[in-house]
Amino acid sequence: MPSLRTALLQSSGRPGVVAENLKMLEEAAARAGDAGARLLVTPELFLTGYAIGDAVPELAEPADGPGAEAVAEIAVRHGLAVLYGYPERDGERIFNASQLIGPDGARLANYRKTHLFGCFEQEWFTPGDRAVVQAELDGIRIGLLICYDVEFPENVRAHALAGSDLLLVPTAQMHPFQFVAESVVPVRAFESQMYVAYVNRTGPEGEFEFVGLSCLAGPDGTVRTRAGRGEELVVGEVDPEFLAASRAANPYLEDRRPGLYGSPGGV
Repeated sequence: MPSLRTALLQSSGRPGVVAENLKMLEEAAARAGDAGARLLVTPELFLTGYAIGDAVPELAEPADGPGAEAVAEIAVRHGLAVLYGYPERDGERIFNASQLIGPDGARLANYRKTHLFGCFEQEWFTPGDRAVVQAELDGIRIGLLICYDVEFPENVRAHALAGSDLLLVPTAQMHPFQFVAESVVPVRAFESQMYVAYVNRTGPEGEFEFVGLSCLAGPDGTVRTRAGRGEELVVGEVDPEFLAASRAANPYLEDRRPGLYGSPGGV
């Protein structure tokens, strides 16, 4: 099975201006497609911006709304799947969500952030209630989390047990928590034997200072590609043969003794 070339778009776009963010996504998709990527991953709430305050209700839209339609057109034009973050409206509730659109424009998976970070998110968003959301792309089983979710090892282990090969984590990682991008994410990839694509915003936005450092970490705990602190598009390979070999050599999942850990779900 061939590798899945994956592009990570590190950018904060233009907060509050969806049309400009879609334009930036179009440009990034063209560059990613030219680099041979089959998947493009954007940061948390990329469609609208993160620090948009009381504009959240105004900019929130359904999973099949105009943003999804625009992203689908971009995906089809450039022949690659796109994972984008956005505020999802479902009736009176709003979720911090991410959606994976396939190269044919089909909506493959939609995930709602389960662990909300800080007062801003807790004020505007409802936490999701599904720990594991997955889709298939080119024979790779893809799982979705968002930012703070990956800092809970139980979340990533749940994906490992469900067979996720590649975990996509759009994020809004801010100063002074850059150790998550530098250290926690590669450890999560190693301890649960999967690839993790962690894709961040960058620079000042409202009261926040995003640290960049987006990365694709492999199941051996090494970082295959890493962005710096500014706007950047980086590309890395998700190699299913290497993943299979790494899982065979590192039997964490087989050697687990869940009865000892005290988790009602056995994770």
